[in-house]
Amino acid sequence: MLSTIKIVLVETTHPGNIGAVARAMKNMKMHNLWLVAPKTFPSADATSRASGADDVLAGATVCATLQEAVADCQLVIGTSARGRTISWPEITPRECAEKVLINEPGNTVAIVFGRESSGLKNHELDLCHFLLRIPCNSEYSSLNIAAAVQVVCYELFVASGLAPQEEILVGDKGEEPLATAAQMESFYIHMAEALTDIGFMHPAKSKSIMRRLRRIYNRVQLDTKELDILRGILRMSQGHKRNNDD
Repeated sequence: MLSTIKIVLVETTHPGNIGAVARAMKNMKMHNLWLVAPKTFPSADATSRASGADDVLAGATVCATLQEAVADCQLVIGTSARGRTISWPEITPRECAEKVLINEPGNTVAIVFGRESSGLKNHELDLCHFLLRIPCNSEYSSLNIAAAVQVVCYELFVASGLAPQEEILVGDKGEEPLATAAQMESFYIHMAEALTDIGFMHPAKSKSIMRRLRRIYNRVQLDTKELDILRGILRMSQGHKRNNDD
C-alpha cells in the first residue's frame, strides 16, 4: 500500500539530509525514495545518517528533473512553509494521508520536498495538485527536511492501518484511472498552444493565466477519459480557427 507513494527530494544540498530522510522513511515502512538532481549522492555522509536504512538509499532513484520523477503519478503533493502569490488548495499531513490511503486509494502518488534553503519554485508547484503545510509555530515554521518527511510518513503509516484493503485497486468502482502527471503536462502544453492559436493569450504574457488554469485542473483531478474529451475540444478549436483563417 505504501509502496505506491514516492518521497521526492528536489536538489538536496546536504547528503546527510538524504540519509536522515531514508531513516525517517524506513521507520514508517516506506522505501520509495526519489532524488532530483542531488548535489552529492551517493555519499558516506548519507550512509552514516541513514543509520541502517542503507536499503532505502540503495533503492533510491536519481533523476534530472521533477517532471521525470512525477511523470507516472496521478496525484502530486508539494510541501511548503511559505505562502504564494497564487494560492494552491492546501492540506495538512493528516488530510494528505486520509486522501491518499483512505479516500482515494490505489493511485501512484508523489510527495515532493524542496530545497533546504528555498523550498519549491513556482514552476515546480505548477506540477502539484495540492500544497501540504505542516502546522507548527508560526514564529518559527521552518522544519528540517528529515523532520518534515518524518511527520508526513508517520501520518501515512497510521492511515495505512485504517485503509480498507479491498479498496486498494484502481478501477474497482468502474471509474477511469486518474491522469498521470506526464499526461497532464502534455495537456497543458496543448492548451497553451490552442489558447495562443485562437488568440486568447499571447505566449510572452501567459504565465499567470496558465498558472491559474493549472490550479483549476489540478484541483479537479481529471481522469483519462475527461482528459481525452478536453484534448478533443482543443483540437476542434484549433481546426475551426485554421478553417476560418483559410
